[in-house]
Amino acid sequence: MSTDVLENAVAGSLADDEQVLVTLTVADQICGVPVLAVRDILGEQPITRIPLAPPQIAGSLNLRGRIVTAIDLRRRLGLPPAPPGQKKMSVVADQGGELYALLVDQVSEVMSLKASTFERNPPTLEKHWATFSTGIYRLQGRLLVVLDIGRLIALSGEA
Repeated sequence: MSTDVLENAVAGSLADDEQVLVTLTVADQICGVPVLAVRDILGEQPITRIPLAPPQIAGSLNLRGRIVTAIDLRRRLGLPPAPPGQKKMSVVADQGGELYALLVDQVSEVMSLKASTFERNPPTLEKHWATFSTGIYRLQGRLLVVLDIGRLIALSGEA
């Protein structure tokens, strides 16, 4: 059995029992994105501003010779800007052959959570969050909001 087939089989079995997420923080809110959607995680990177780009587009960065569009997740989610001087990390995802970096406050860990504990968005979840969320997990007094990378990247439905 090839390595690719084995990895796909493992991923398929995990999909039924567990959801594996990269956890990150945006404005003190813990979030998660599917680990299989993440291509790279980067520390602070120089970002070049793109003239006339929408406000949530922070600019572009260079990742091993490829141009990556950087999306400010705080702006995308309608949150206040980060305090001056706060470093940002990037979660890089591939969408349709293009690379996008989601700028976040911090990337924490990879978590495996039981699919049976996944819940739909509660009605009290703020509209901006609900637009980009697929659901939540309740973790010891905190909500982990599962973000949909495809929706975050799709700029046609401006939030």
